[in-house]
Formats: sequence, structure tokens, C-alpha cells
Amino acid sequence: MTVLRGVAAWFALACVACACPAQGPRLIVRAEYEDRLRGMWLGESIANWTGLLSEGKVTQPPFLTDDDWGIDLGKGPLRFILDQDPWLADDDTDVEYVYLHLLDLHGATELTGEQVAAGWLAHMDDDYLWVSNQRALDLMRLGLVPPETGMCNANEFWLKIDAQLTTEFFGALAPGMPGEALEMADLPIRTTARSHAAHAAQFHVLLSSLAPLADPSLPMEDRILWMVVEARRYLPDSSKAADIVDFVLADFLANPDPDDWERTRDLVYDRYQLNAESNGFRYRAWTESSVNVAAGLIALLYGRGDFLRTVQIGTLTGWDSDNGTATMGGLLGLMLGHEALVAQIRVQRPEFDPSDRYDIERTRNNLPDRLPDDPHAQDTFTMMAARCADVAERRIREAGGIVHTSRTLWLIPPTPEDSPTLQSTLQRDWLRSANNRVRAEGGTVQAVSSVSSNPPPGYGWKQAARFANGYELDDSGIDAINNLPRQWYSTLGAGQQPGDSVTLSVLYDRPVEVWAVLFVEGSHHDDGIVQGGWFESAVFEVRIGGDWVAPQGATDRALDPAIPFQIVRFVLDAPAAATGVRIRGEVGGASAFATCSEIDALSAPIPRPTAPLVLDPRRR
Repeated sequence: MTVLRGVAAWFALACVACACPAQGPRLIVRAEYEDRLRGMWLGESIANWTGLLSEGKVTQPPFLTDDDWGIDLGKGPLRFILDQDPWLADDDTDVEYVYLHLLDLHGATELTGEQVAAGWLAHMDDDYLWVSNQRALDLMRLGLVPPETGMCNANEFWLKIDAQLTTEFFGALAPGMPGEALEMADLPIRTTARSHAAHAAQFHVLLSSLAPLADPSLPMEDRILWMVVEARRYLPDSSKAADIVDFVLADFLANPDPDDWERTRDLVYDRYQLNAESNGFRYRAWTESSVNVAAGLIALLYGRGDFLRTVQIGTLTGWDSDNGTATMGGLLGLMLGHEALVAQIRVQRPEFDPSDRYDIERTRNNLPDRLPDDPHAQDTFTMMAARCADVAERRIREAGGIVHTSRTLWLIPPTPEDSPTLQSTLQRDWLRSANNRVRAEGGTVQAVSSVSSNPPPGYGWKQAARFANGYELDDSGIDAINNLPRQWYSTLGAGQQPGDSVTLSVLYDRPVEVWAVLFVEGSHHDDGIVQGGWFESAVFEVRIGGDWVAPQGATDRALDPAIPFQIVRFVLDAPAAATGVRIRGEVGGASAFATCSEIDALSAPIPRPTAPLVLDPRRR
């Protein structure tokens, strides 16, 4: 294709590039987008520090209302924090800052699990980390790498809020490309979350990615409404996160008083906290994902594009109030841009003159000092925005978009309209799982262990079904009230000796495609009394025509006795149709036992839907 050099030709190209009628033009001016990214960092910082004034202070009735603005909950009067200089890092911005550093360091748009783990270990410590983030770091110190660190068995805080406040900026790194955004954010999300908590994080990522596509001719509140509805299409209908978005949006639209955000907040409390179990849910304390994604969405919708009003509502809503507030403050900053954000705030605060400086060393370590002559700050929002734009530009090229030779203009590839949930790696992996797919088809899945002795009760070895329940790849997002996810199968107490062998099999009542055999390990014990929990050796087999055979193939990583909860895939050289898969090997450790969270047959990878960039108007 002839390279288009003229700006006029570029605008003509944008007009024929298959933009959705509900969307704005797919042509982005880099300088303007850098201003929007700068606005994102500023907006998120203002909202973060304002919301911190009420964080965790009000988690049940009596909740705060507009009349409470200005009261002191113990951290000073509720007010807008507009004058930090430099802006101080907190967990709403610092984890994303580390991810930006890693993307810049590796010249990448996606990070590997090893890169994420190395980055966390290099730049995180136990200060300013909580719940799922802290547990993920602890697991990395044991040798686990994402996505192992976000699994339900390994991380008991997997349904907490963490991922939805540490990954949303990936949407801004894939402007107008929601599928690319989900791909880029996938591993960072799964570093700390699964199920509906992962979907909540994806929802935030999608909002940021969709922001450039919202029709600029519409009022801000209509643009926000379009973004919320569009982002919701990417979540599975079965998910608790989808239920929350639907519930909050429906009440917002039905509310006769557009300023009565308290009504929707109180209904959220009633449905997802007070009467959670009668509605099929579980409430997991004020740091959980669910009530907090609802609170952030309430602030976004009722704020109607007014930045300070959105931040005020988010701060008053309750629960973990800095997080959803920061997310929506950053989103509005991205929608408005830095200059427009400053101008909007100055309508109410004429003296507003925000600092551009940022102090990452408050919370994170061993990162480049980009302001060596400044003793109190190490970076600026302007420089951070430029590095974000570099990542976005790389991803646009990789996704099939076009970058003008001057690097001043970007043409974004079109968004596929069909099967939006398949843009998620989590959804595609779920569909690959034979354990889940066979049950969905009405078939049977049977787990069989070769252990047959009579150990004392309590070790769980009789619960073979645990390693064939499909739970590790379940992306339905259902909030199962009575589920006990942190359980795995163990042969501890079965009377085995070092060197003994165990065979764990999963049998299907029909042939399934086996592209790979998935093995997810359980916990290890090493307390001086109980020591073991792994396979010293492993052979992967499939059942074809009633016979077990060892196919040609290789594991994607070696089993390591020092690392619990490992995820290992044995990838076959050629896919096979089989009615069972199994692993057999010697049990490990002085106590001579093995553990297993899941064995599953995976079909071939499902491609992510894409749409071609159509340049000929006759082929639209």
C-alpha cells in the first residue's frame, strides 16, 4: 500500500475506515492524546487523595449523603485535594506506574508472567500493599509467577478490589481498541484476580479504551452512558460483575431525581451486602470487588461528566472509597484531557494551578529518577503521558492500525462487532476446558485417583472430584455462596512411601479434542513435620480407544518441588481425540504425597476476533 503522507489524505482515510455509527472518528492526533493521558494521571491523583479521606470509614448504614461533605471522619474534613506538589504515589497509581516502567523497559505492549514477577520483586515491598496485592507478592517470593498468583487456591483474596484499581490504565494504552486492551491487561489482571473480580477489572479497562471512541458531538453524560453500555457487552451475562453493572445502570435510568445518587447506593447495599445471600451472592467485607465497582459506577453515572461532582460522589459513597473514585477520576481526565480538566475545575476553583510533578518513591522502590535535580519528585505527568503514548503507538501498529510517518497521527483499526466476550482470554480459555465444556453439554466428567488405602479423616484425599471440577478455568463469574474454592486434592495421609507412584485421571463420556493437558498443582507443606505435596516426576497420558498412551509433546515449564500451585501444560505435537487425560508419577517429599487442583483437557487455542481495516469505501 502506498504510504499516505498528507494530513488531508489521512482524514479522508479515517472517514472510510469502518467506524461504528455510534463512535467518533478513529483518527487520533498523538499530541492531543498525550494531553488526555496527562489528564488521566492528574485526574486519578486528585480523586485518589480526595477519596482517601473517607476510605474504609463508612461501610454500612448510616451512610454518608451530600449533606456530609465537609465533615471529618478522622483524616481531615472531606474536601477536594487539589494542591499536592508533588503528587504522591498511592496504590491507585503506583502499580500502574511500575507496569508502565516494565513496558518501557522491555519495549513491549504485553508482559510475561516472569516479567511481571521480576518487576514486582524489584520494585514492590510490604509497604502500601494490601489484601490480594500483598498475597500475590508473597507468592512471587515463593517462586510463583502470574497467573498462578491470582488463582483462587493460591490467593485467598482473589475476589477483592485489587485488580480493578491497578490495571485500568491498560485501556488508555489501547485507545479505541477494546480487544487489544483486554489482551494487554489480561496477565496483570490475573496477577491478583479471577472470576467476577477479574470482570470488574476488565470493565474498567474497557471504559478507558472506549473513551476515545465516544462521539465527541454528544454531551459528556451521553458519552459516558454509551461507554458503560458498550463495555458491559464484553462481560459474560452470568457474571456477578455484569449483574452489578446492569443493576446500577437500570436504577440510574429509572431514578426520577438525577441528583439522588444515594438511592442507588442504598439499593446496592441492600442487594449485595445486607441481603447478599438471599440474592445469590456473598459479601466479602469492604475491600471486596463487588460493592466497590458499583460505587465507582454510581459516581461516574451521577457525576455526568462533572469531574469535581464525580469525585465528591465517589468519596461519599462509602466502602473502599478512594479506589473507585480514583478510577473514575482518571477516566474523566482521559476523556477531557489535561487542559480541559484544569479549565473545568477552575470554573469552581479559579486558583487551581496543579503541579505536574510525581513522587513514586513514596511507595515504590528502585525506579529511574527522571528528575535528578529535584529532591522531592522523580517524574512528571507530562513525561509519563509521553511514555504511555509510545506504548499505545506500538500497540496500534501491532493491531494493524497505521501510524503516520511523522508519528503525529494514528489510525485505529476497527472494532469487531460480533462475540465481544471472546475478546477476553479468560473466556476463550474457559471454552477450551473439557471439564467445563462436557458438563455444559450434559455429559459426565469423572475424577479417579489410584490412591486406595484408608487414611485418617481430614486430609481430603477422598475428594478426587476437586481436581476435575473445572473451577480453575471457570469464567462464568457466578458468585457461588457455598463454594469453598481454596480446596485442592491431596494424597497426604494415604499411607504412601517415598518413591511410590500416584495416577490421577479425568475421564469423559465422549471424545474431546486434546491440544494440551493442563495440570494445576496444590499447596506444599514444609513445617518440619509435614513435608511434600508434589510429583517428583510426571508422565502425561491420554486415553484413545480405551487405551492409555503417552503422546509426543512437551511441557511448557518444568515441575519444581520448591514452587507450589504451579500451572503446567503438556502440549501435544498433534491434537488427539481422547476420552480421558491423566498424570502419573512419584510422590514427593519426606511425607510422600502429591497435590492437585486441576487436570483438564484443553482444545486448541481460540483466536481472538478481529476486524480488517477497510480502506476502500466500496468494500465497507
